[in-house]
Amino acid sequence: MRLRALLDTEALGLRLLGGEDELDRSVRGVMTTDLRDPSRYLSGGELVLTGLAWRRDAADSEPFVRILAAAGVAGLAAGEAELGDIPDDLVEACLRHRLPLFAVHETVAFATITEHVVRQVSGERAGDLAAVVDRHRRLMTSGPAGGGPEVVLDLLTSDLDLRAWVLSPTGRRIAGAGDPPAPHVGAELAGHHLAATRSGRRGPHRAEVDGTTYSLFPIRNTGRGSAPLPSGDVRESVLSDWLLAVEADAGDWPAARLDLLQGVTQLIAVERDRRDAARAVRRRLAQEVLELVQAGAAPAEIAARLRVAAPVLLPGVGTAPHWQVVVARVEWAGGDTDLPGGRAAQALLEEILVDPGVTGPDSADRIAVAHTGEEAVALVPLTTPPAPAATGDGTEDQQAGDEPEPRDAALHADTLLHTVRAPLSAGLADDGRLTLGVSAAVHSAEGLRGALEEARHARRVAAARPGPVCAAGHHELASHVLLLPFVPDDVRRAFTARLLDPLRDYDRRHRAELMETLEAFLDCDGSWTRCAARLHLHVNTLRYRVGRIEQLTGRDLSRLEDKLDFFLALRMS
Repeated sequence: MRLRALLDTEALGLRLLGGEDELDRSVRGVMTTDLRDPSRYLSGGELVLTGLAWRRDAADSEPFVRILAAAGVAGLAAGEAELGDIPDDLVEACLRHRLPLFAVHETVAFATITEHVVRQVSGERAGDLAAVVDRHRRLMTSGPAGGGPEVVLDLLTSDLDLRAWVLSPTGRRIAGAGDPPAPHVGAELAGHHLAATRSGRRGPHRAEVDGTTYSLFPIRNTGRGSAPLPSGDVRESVLSDWLLAVEADAGDWPAARLDLLQGVTQLIAVERDRRDAARAVRRRLAQEVLELVQAGAAPAEIAARLRVAAPVLLPGVGTAPHWQVVVARVEWAGGDTDLPGGRAAQALLEEILVDPGVTGPDSADRIAVAHTGEEAVALVPLTTPPAPAATGDGTEDQQAGDEPEPRDAALHADTLLHTVRAPLSAGLADDGRLTLGVSAAVHSAEGLRGALEEARHARRVAAARPGPVCAAGHHELASHVLLLPFVPDDVRRAFTARLLDPLRDYDRRHRAELMETLEAFLDCDGSWTRCAARLHLHVNTLRYRVGRIEQLTGRDLSRLEDKLDFFLALRMS
């Protein structure tokens, strides 16, 4: 379609501010952005929609327009909702770069323009794609009458013989036609997508899993359903964006078919925004409870707020649930203060806490997550009744004042990250870390403050461990490992280097496997026979190795104190 045709549609509410001589340009698609530099997501021919959140002062307009012109976009449409009248500096920059500029009236949603352009472009470029665009309103319709993303994906299968699925950042199936990919396939595809996005490569990305080729199309979160991303750094969104996985190799597709899939991702992004906006209610409830707990409010006040939250989080459940608290933190290397991790941690918690056996974008409806600066806090309701304690005579009893653990319902730190560790590690790459702490279950408002502190302490334990994705649970707080996160880094490094570096150096020179021997010896509680059997060594060989360890370090592995020092050094290394 031509830019000129946009002015002929009154429902779009567009007003031309400059570039009348360029209105015969062809429009190939739409992109909504508030990034200061959206070049990596532009392929040319787009109508760019912006709410102007990227503009801080007049000097920002020139570089933004220059980037769009260099990418070959067809035109720019700026919303009036943020600043009222479109700034003169933006109008002048567009005139200099011969970029047509439209003003979008504040009463017109960007989704309306996106729908119109995608419908027109798809209908003109490929007749076999018309059915997808014609069904767009079903995608946008809420309630049982609407089909959501499933409608478009079903049409891709029936009309174009393309099997496709919408996947979460961890590879969980959100929507799709036909049988979903196996869980390990979804996780691998998500890992491919996150790694490619972090590398800066433009989609679609090609991936091969179990001999099948897939094309991965990013589904950008436009920010219309939540606050816009402030800096445009890909790390702010990479861990929360959905992706469209198509079982085909898009490398040899014609431009018209690529345009269609890009249009489909835009339609799904609109649906994503709508669901994010609906999730805001749960987030607000969690925020209110968190603020009350942190402020030391009276338990009665917290309990009243929980009674308000329970019907939203647990529709149809009449009894008061138990609760667990999960704390998460995303940190980026270099201590970049301009890149707070609270929002990324919030999105990740909402994804990680979804029951993996439940599909669909609304499966997180019972999860409320707040974020404060660098930290995200989830309030997780548990509805399974608590398991009574067993007594000596075979009956079940429960002491007054005991706080039972819900049976088979509580979250466990050691299993929480099992299926998501690999893809999230790809998204965090070499400069990011995700750490989680999980509290015990509590059954009353009085217990929430303690549960919050317990989860925070557990997260600090997780932060002391190596690896990009780590979690710890409340049960570990009764162990010696509680002390490790509070040892200063320089003290920790000096302690481990003094004990372990002589062994590592000796292993490098002689391939003696002293480190492996030390770990096995401590794991076997100093038992010579069990350790020798584990390492498949003769006991005399084991005694020789242990003697060499003692000689190199000046320690005696028959002494409890020295065993404990070695054990702690291995845990901190």
